[in-house]
Amino acid sequence: MLAICLFLLLSLPSFASVAELRQQGLEYRRQGRWAEALAVLQRSVALAPQDVTGYVMLGWTQHLAKRSGAAATLWRALRLDMWAVEAANALGIVYLTGGQLQPAVLVHSWAAVIKPANEIAHYNLCLAYQRLDLADWAIAHGERAMELEPYNPHPIVAVAVVYWAQGERERALQLYHSAVALDGEYGNADYLNHLGEAGFSQAQIDIAETMRRQLFP
Repeated sequence: MLAICLFLLLSLPSFASVAELRQQGLEYRRQGRWAEALAVLQRSVALAPQDVTGYVMLGWTQHLAKRSGAAATLWRALRLDMWAVEAANALGIVYLTGGQLQPAVLVHSWAAVIKPANEIAHYNLCLAYQRLDLADWAIAHGERAMELEPYNPHPIVAVAVVYWAQGERERALQLYHSAVALDGEYGNADYLNHLGEAGFSQAQIDIAETMRRQLFP
């Protein structure tokens, strides 16, 4: 792997600009060519080591590629600019999907301070607080995410999961039904597997599937 990365780095035109390297890295990422994407984005960071955007792109690509180092890369972005909301959002998601709930809450809370109308932070705080059995906090953040992004079914399903776990089944089913009204795919069992990519834990996905079966037996 190291040899491949070195070859790719050395084969890049010496005159390529940082912007061109980033564009190429994002194209490789879109194609799922992870080694090439990482090599190009690492080169862009080396050429612009004080630019936060490069670290955010690299860290998020490491996360999507399921490679180590994503959190460290995103922390470098925040050390350069603690107000970089994109870096905080991305780092919080890395922690959440990795099951590190306390750091996820801390980082996403900071992201919400940086940008109060931050639907990403509020949505992920809902998921994290539900897993920490802090239902009131989860609902508050989930409802805020729903207000900020009313046409996104993810926050609606997240809040429905909280209510279901608290035994408020009727309210949960009403919410889930409203999510299906926005996106009919939520009535299909196979579609729910993608919720893992949206930050849901397996237990939360299982609750969503239970609600789906109640509405669409």
